[in-house]
Amino acid sequence: MSKSKVIIVGASHGGHQSILELLSRYEDDVEITLFEAGDYISFMSCGMELYLEDQVTDVNDVRNFRPENFPESNVHILNNQLVQSINADTKIVTVKNKLDDTTADYEYDKLILSSGVIPNSLPVSGTELENVYLMRGYDWATKIKDKLSNPEIKKVAVIGAGYIGIEAAEAFQKAGKEVILLDMIDRPLGTYLDKEMTDILAAHLTENGIKVMTGAKIEAFLGDQKVSAIQVNNEEIPVDLIIQAAGVKPNTEWLKGTVDLDDRGFIMTNAYLQTNLPDVYAVGDATLAYSVPANAKMPIALATVARREARYVVKHLFEKVPSKPFGGVVGSSALSVFDYHFAASGLNSFTAQKVGKNLYTSYYEDTLRPKYVPEKFGNKKVSVQLFFDPITHQILGGAVLSTYDITAQGNVLALAIQNKMTIEDLAEADFFFQPGFDRQWSLLNLAAQHALGEKEFIE
Repeated sequence: MSKSKVIIVGASHGGHQSILELLSRYEDDVEITLFEAGDYISFMSCGMELYLEDQVTDVNDVRNFRPENFPESNVHILNNQLVQSINADTKIVTVKNKLDDTTADYEYDKLILSSGVIPNSLPVSGTELENVYLMRGYDWATKIKDKLSNPEIKKVAVIGAGYIGIEAAEAFQKAGKEVILLDMIDRPLGTYLDKEMTDILAAHLTENGIKVMTGAKIEAFLGDQKVSAIQVNNEEIPVDLIIQAAGVKPNTEWLKGTVDLDDRGFIMTNAYLQTNLPDVYAVGDATLAYSVPANAKMPIALATVARREARYVVKHLFEKVPSKPFGGVVGSSALSVFDYHFAASGLNSFTAQKVGKNLYTSYYEDTLRPKYVPEKFGNKKVSVQLFFDPITHQILGGAVLSTYDITAQGNVLALAIQNKMTIEDLAEADFFFQPGFDRQWSLLNLAAQHALGEKEFIE
């Protein structure tokens, strides 16, 4: 009996998980070939800040996996291989070898697309100037690392105040550079957190020496060969380096006319993560993920999403009709901003508006432990934001923030959202109490009780 040929496009989280699942479920009954366009397999961009701040063993260890992690004879991991086209009639992909410009055709029985995203380069003049960088991938990571210790780089502009931009700004500030953080919206991290929490973090960024400019209209990068200034809101700001962290876009240009895409370039999939082509599936950042709290598809560019989708696809890969649709994801993430740590799960006011979802919000502040424990012994101020359906009280989202690391509470919120718990459920959930860790009611209990308008628990 011949082996089923499975081709995977892309070596990031979705591609890696697909190999793991294929080997776990089908062992040597499948012939697995993974094509990666880059020359490095496979850099973990979310680990870039740790690398920039010398908190990793080596840059070559900041990766999802190495080809040698899969010594099985039925696994073929090929880098510098650009998949150019799909012929669904003959079930063949055409692949270009980037090292010698030759092309070759490969047959597949099943094809899994995990093509991911590429960073946005702003549509302004001067992007070709020296010292204008993007912040994604192995090559950019090593270039940026070199600039951290370069004495000629004194002033740095970071465009985009999302996760990646915040990480870049913090790394350069810690390296002694003068940093300005620019974003077109009205507050940093505004797509991830509501105003109550972003106000805290914006002030904290300023306290740590980062100049924050919101409502920024980037007009041009200026300089002769090397960048010397950035033009923003008709003002020229001198800079020695620009980091572009202004979002990403699906890496799907090569699929146009073959695979159905939406107007933003995201791969369109059905409830089983199948594309319009037979036996062709898509996972990861280049697709719209089904959000459990939104009850709709939306962009959720997270490693956790890609891995869960890959797990589902491979589990049902050889079923004529999959036994059940993909169950969806919550979408959870976390970040440190100097001394603060936050985690967010599900929807917030910004993302809910994007999908037309009505929600109520409740913001709660307190101390982590009983009042008789002084702050110097770890009794820090904590903040919790909860989002819930105004009619059913189903929890749709939430976030936690503190200088104490309470980010694990974000996983509790994710589980509550995934299981469609209500605010009432969370108010009474049976969590432990020990004054060395929390209050007589746990933090999320108290936040839910506050959302229900119950009398404040003071001590």
